[in-house]
Amino acid sequence: MKTHVLIISTKFPITHDRSGEATGFEDKILNKEKIHTIRASYKHWEKRIKEVREGKAILSVRYWTGKPYGSKQAKVIDFDSESGIGVQKIGFNSGDPLQPVMLDDRYFKHINPFMVAENDGLDVNDFKSWFKKYSLLEYHQPKPMAIIHFTSFRY
Repeated sequence: MKTHVLIISTKFPITHDRSGEATGFEDKILNKEKIHTIRASYKHWEKRIKEVREGKAILSVRYWTGKPYGSKQAKVIDFDSESGIGVQKIGFNSGDPLQPVMLDDRYFKHINPFMVAENDGLDVNDFKSWFKKYSLLEYHQPKPMAIIHFTSFRY
């Protein structure tokens, strides 16, 4: 069976306002406080998550034990076809996470963007700082964002 690896950050990136501080993502995922992650390249993740849902692969969530790409990876959790894992295309109006959210080609004004940040394991300020270099990757660009759900929850 295939294994698709998804690396999470244990520390806030250098571009973040809280650079170097611990994210706590490992525990937040295990405690179901972080029920999804947002990544670039929707098409890439759509294909991988489809394979997991079909039972052809697992998604292994991991982190680097030391320097990224120069250390071993440690497993947080594996997700299989029974986990409820899924993927949605996500975007934010005008690159602002406090504007209406677009999911799967429809605007969802009823979705509280604070909830999106919280479900991603961040408060809104950390969320905005995390994605500032992407301008929250406008929805209709060639590679829209993917929101990878670790549970059966969907927006």
